[in-house]
Amino acid sequence: MSATLPLTDPLALLRQLYDAAVQRALPLHSMAAHLPAPPKGRTVVLGAGKAGASMAQALEALWPQDAPLEGLVVTRYGHIPPRPAGVAARIEVVEAAHPVPDAAGLAAAERMLALAQTLGPDDLALCLISGGGSALLTLPAEDLTLAEKQRINRALLDSGAHIGEMNTVRKHLSRIKGGRLAQACGAAQVVTLTISDVPGDDPSVIASGPTVPDETTCADALAILQRYRIAVPPAIEAALREGRLETPKPGPAWTNSPVHLIATSQQSLQAAAELARRHGLNAYILSDEVEGESREVGKVHAALARAAARGQGPFTRPCVILSGGETTVTVRPQPEGTPRGRGGRAGEFALGLAQALQGQPGVWALAADTDGIDGVEDNAGAHVSPDTLARAQALGLKLTDHLDRNDAYGFFAALGDLVITGPTHTNVNDFRALLVQ
Repeated sequence: MSATLPLTDPLALLRQLYDAAVQRALPLHSMAAHLPAPPKGRTVVLGAGKAGASMAQALEALWPQDAPLEGLVVTRYGHIPPRPAGVAARIEVVEAAHPVPDAAGLAAAERMLALAQTLGPDDLALCLISGGGSALLTLPAEDLTLAEKQRINRALLDSGAHIGEMNTVRKHLSRIKGGRLAQACGAAQVVTLTISDVPGDDPSVIASGPTVPDETTCADALAILQRYRIAVPPAIEAALREGRLETPKPGPAWTNSPVHLIATSQQSLQAAAELARRHGLNAYILSDEVEGESREVGKVHAALARAAARGQGPFTRPCVILSGGETTVTVRPQPEGTPRGRGGRAGEFALGLAQALQGQPGVWALAADTDGIDGVEDNAGAHVSPDTLARAQALGLKLTDHLDRNDAYGFFAALGDLVITGPTHTNVNDFRALLVQ
């Protein structure tokens, strides 16, 4: 690789770092070490998430060809990768909506629960779980319609609640999440392989933990709904108050249900850091657990980058500052008739970063979601350059107006600064890289 690349094309280097992070999170690279031996009976695959299809294909390539393999996996629309040559399809993969669930996700969840209930003590449930599974694997609680579940989900997404809070609610309003899928497998062994998209890599939060026990309670879920002023039907509120929607809790029954993390944000950040060092840069990983309001996190990162550019703080130039995790966006109310802004966490981070950097010379940045989709848009994120604000001003764009409308997509699309990758077929959440010359 060219040692001069960081100086001649900073944005190309940042994109290489992002690609290295995504490559490390692809399931074929790390799944083999965590596979159990084939059982005496059937091996049934149950899976959900944005990486579901690529995980299924990796398993089909790695599982002994003479050992039975069957099952059902649900992934997001458009997230099925091309099938590798010579790898036969043995696992059914279906598609559904994300981040707001739809009828296809409901049908997949019903089928998956029924399939789990056919397993016996000689069988193995091999569960492939990744981020996005909360929406893709939707099976509303009794007395809750799909339409109500969709409304509650939209409200959670707009509220600014962090992922742990959202998934606490989702688990208690579901008949399949929060350990219930594993519970349906009865006496069969349950082995979960998961790709983490949550800060802290807690398996009970990833995809709302359908195959692991849950320590949160109905009271927790109700408190979150009240905190963000999200209404639920009276029957559901009563069921939460009375604890009738409680999830399975930790205990001896789970000793036959190991969980293996096969890809995490920290591993991807390390891969990006290693590539940066090969380019002769100092590389610093702030954290893989960064949370908070996206625009505010952008301002904090800007402060670090400006200090580094001045030769202050703990960073030695030239350097790359990396972070991961999952930030949030609180959608601001708009006047009647005002079009809703477009964009996700990565774009809003980039807006806050650009605003705080104020054209700082020698600082470039890329923020993108590792699944290739920032929220519901067709971009993975956006990048920021020293001339971002000057180019925006020349086009008559006001950054503050776009922040007020949560319209990062419109701002960066006008500048030609969107990062567009298409679906990556994995998901270890936010990736942020700041290059300081």
